[in-house]
Amino acid sequence: VKLVESGGGSVQAGGSLRLSCAASGVAFSRSCVAWFRQVPGKEREVVATIYDQSGTIWERYASLVEGRATISLDNDAHAVFLQMASLKPDDTAIYYCAAASASSADDCRLQGGPEVYRHWGQGTQVTVSS
Repeated sequence: VKLVESGGGSVQAGGSLRLSCAASGVAFSRSCVAWFRQVPGKEREVVATIYDQSGTIWERYASLVEGRATISLDNDAHAVFLQMASLKPDDTAIYYCAAASASSADDCRLQGGPEVYRHWGQGTQVTVSS
C-alpha cells in the first residue's frame, strides 16, 4: 500500500481546494480511507472517512468541516479526494490520507483515531490566509 497526497497549497479565506490521495494497493471495498489533519502542537484529527460497501458509498464528516467538505473516491483511478470549500484560516494544517482494513461501514466511523490506521501518506500542506 502506498498513499500519496497532492493538491495542497495556499489560498485565501473563502476559497476552495481539492486534495487528492493516490491510493495504490488499497481495495476500497475492504478499506476505510480517511483524511486527517494536524497542526504543530496539536493532535491529528479526523476530517472525513469513506468506505465502499459493494457500491454503496459511506461518507462521514467531522463537525468542523461538515457542509464545507466532500470526500469521494474513484475506483478506476485508485484515488480518494477531499474537496473543501469556504476555507477558513483554522483549516490551515497538514492534511494526511490514511487507510485501514475494514469489513463494514461500522469499521469506518469517525471515532476511529489515528492509531486505527496502518497506512499513511506523507501529507500535503494547506495554508489559508485571512
